[in-house]
Amino acid sequence: MELELGQLELRYEALRTRSARRERRLLASIAEVGQQTPIVVVRDAEQHVVVDGYKRVRVLGHLRHDTVRATAWELVEADALVLERVLRAGDADSAIEQGWFLREMSERFGLSREELSRRFDRTPSWVSRRIALVGELPASVQGHVRSGAIGAHAAMKYLVPLARANAEDCARLADAIAPSRPSSRQMGELYATYASGDAEARELCVRSPLLVLRARAETMREGAGERTPVEHLLDDLGVVSAVASRARGRLARGATDGATEDERARVRCACSEAYAGVSDLQRHCERELGNAR
Repeated sequence: MELELGQLELRYEALRTRSARRERRLLASIAEVGQQTPIVVVRDAEQHVVVDGYKRVRVLGHLRHDTVRATAWELVEADALVLERVLRAGDADSAIEQGWFLREMSERFGLSREELSRRFDRTPSWVSRRIALVGELPASVQGHVRSGAIGAHAAMKYLVPLARANAEDCARLADAIAPSRPSSRQMGELYATYASGDAEARELCVRSPLLVLRARAETMREGAGERTPVEHLLDDLGVVSAVASRARGRLARGATDGATEDERARVRCACSEAYAGVSDLQRHCERELGNAR
């Protein structure tokens, strides 16, 4: 069916993070070939509540469309929201997005943490941890995460522990760095500087984070020229070892469970190529180290 954009109730839009890159790609696609996939709605009195398709709605609005193709689910609102999350479980929401959703379900529909854990096949403690996670982040920081200015992974890994230590400094740092859309690595550098610094260094970090990042980059460039070839080689070998350990862990945790025969064949081929590369590296090490002796 066709619905006017003004008929839509967007009450759950704030439960998702945004990505300017993905929205630009979708905008280009809809501008060229039109809307291909309908949004999902449920009825609430005279309104249609959007369950899935917020990105499509925003893009259509930017393109000045008046209507949107939609399909209506004959479910109560809470059941529709849960079903939509279950159907797109493979998209892997961040822990913060999961926390937003679980808190909304708890507050709007009165679902207990035990009920939420049953619906999502999780433990009550998993639900409690996700809800507590978003409760620890200042509201302004969550706003930066929603807008995509700060990545959800970076916020969870670095800003949550910072907020636990000093919520005011966490908010100041996020406000100062968000316009630059920092990478996760940059957020890690800022957190490391803050955590290891004295009061003066912490104040500089939250007041002028870009200055701190530039200073760290300059220090690393200066130090890189002093490193010996052996030190660089040891770094490379450390990376090889760490990647091998991570891949082994994925296999041990069942990464190939349920894989198709084609996928299993590709994994076997990739393992063989990795083994050949490491074996060749071992032969070169033995030859070069043998010559050195």
